[in-house]
Amino acid sequence: MTEQERIDLEAQLARLRQEHRDLDSAIEALQVSPSKDIIQVQRLKRRKLALRDKIGFIEDQLTPDISA
Repeated sequence: MTEQERIDLEAQLARLRQEHRDLDSAIEALQVSPSKDIIQVQRLKRRKLALRDKIGFIEDQLTPDISA
């Protein structure tokens, strides 16, 4: 992996982590609101899970393989 690819992945990882945190806030706000939109909460939770998977994938790419 080149240095530029690493920088790009780290930037993408930071954006995904920020979006994940933003979804946390949005989900919490929807859940405490008196007019809960359950379908919207479910959509946001699914999006959050997809982001978690992408974050894990990128973290794996950034972690160097360790030979035993």
